[in-house]
Amino acid sequence: MSSSMGIASAFVLSSLFLSPFAMAEESQTFVAQNAVRAKAYEQFQSELTAKTQEAAQIPQASSTQALPQVKKDS
Repeated sequence: MSSSMGIASAFVLSSLFLSPFAMAEESQTFVAQNAVRAKAYEQFQSELTAKTQEAAQIPQASSTQALPQVKKDS
């Protein structure tokens, strides 16, 4: 009997501790902060993609310039 009371009290206490987090998802502040985070993440991803594409294009351009131009004697 005491073990079931202990489990029940642990469940009640854990629900009391976690209830502010569950209610935070419904607050306007949480929604606004989440939107700001999502926008910042999307901007970071687009910048990272642009940098990756630029890095991929630079070696191609430099490889054509790095070839020595040899003039043949004819």
